[in-house]
Amino acid sequence: MPATSLPGATGPVFGSRTTRWRRRAVGWLASRVLRAIDASLCPPGALPASGIHRILVCRPNHRLGNTVLLSPLLREIETRYPGAEIDILCTGPAAGVLFGPRFMVRAIIDLPCHMARHPWVGLARLRQVRRNRYDLAIDACPASYSGRLALGLSHARWKLGFPLSEPGPLRGYLEDCPIHVAKRSVHLLRVACADRGATGWPVLGVELESTELARGLQALAAVAGRPGETAGPVLGVFPNATGAKCYPAAWWTDFIAALHVRRPDIRIVNVLAEHGRSQLPGAQAAFYSRNLRKLAAVLAGMDGFVSADCGVMHLASAVGTPTLGLFMLPTREKYEPYGPRNRGLNASLERGGAAAAGAVADWLDRACPCRTAEIATA
Repeated sequence: MPATSLPGATGPVFGSRTTRWRRRAVGWLASRVLRAIDASLCPPGALPASGIHRILVCRPNHRLGNTVLLSPLLREIETRYPGAEIDILCTGPAAGVLFGPRFMVRAIIDLPCHMARHPWVGLARLRQVRRNRYDLAIDACPASYSGRLALGLSHARWKLGFPLSEPGPLRGYLEDCPIHVAKRSVHLLRVACADRGATGWPVLGVELESTELARGLQALAAVAGRPGETAGPVLGVFPNATGAKCYPAAWWTDFIAALHVRRPDIRIVNVLAEHGRSQLPGAQAAFYSRNLRKLAAVLAGMDGFVSADCGVMHLASAVGTPTLGLFMLPTREKYEPYGPRNRGLNASLERGGAAAAGAVADWLDRACPCRTAEIATA
């Protein structure tokens, strides 16, 4: 009896019994593979403090934010093994653009975003990982099956990763593990090095050349107007985000109006998303670039940055600009920008943009002191 097909379907539709059997088979096979990789992981406290020279970091994810959130781990590696070189297994161009010029980074191994569409390219990159011999390989994400499989493929004397199956002797990696995504992989390395008591966390970091920073300041001055003696601070605003994290235009209208009442001295620059369309009503000054390093250089020249929860928010924090992230989903503790001048704010749609503007203005008073009095007397 031939298999039936639905209109517009590209293949046969099998019965539910066959589908369940396939899912169980794939799940059984995946669990065996993951358990085998978990058995090869370095126990807590066993990683040596010397003799680590060739390092592989696995983070196959195409999102900008997840790429930037890898930078604290890179800083931790550079501190603990200053004479080593690092290969980064990633997906998409962001890691190569942001971390490729980093002094200790040797190679960026870029997997295709859609492995099924480019299988031969993906297999060639994985063979590259397989051919190299590493002293240490790190799966930087606690719940990435692709990262764990890449870790399993690598030839490394020591392999680090959070247990995906029964923790057993690896349970120590899960104890006191921080909630923030950027801190977890740092915690992983510290526990492996028997340095659980280390204080402080490496901040996000993207290294820019002095020439890039100078060109960024020039571009920002051209957009926002050249600052005079009494000019107020430049505040970047990025209103774009994906899915349920995106605030509507009316919310931003109320936000900008209320913020100008509290801080009439600020000069707002609308940072445009990749589609190039303004989502900030009434904004006059805008900056657009699909080049991440140029964008980072302009963000570095700003006095402050406000953004919905997205990768550009993390990029602004990574170049040292005081950053405030707006969160409407319960993910603030995992993704908020951390650091002495950064903050995450729960800003729901129900409370409205004006309420959020009050909290942002209070933050700005500390990060960018008001100069309204100077303007009034000038």
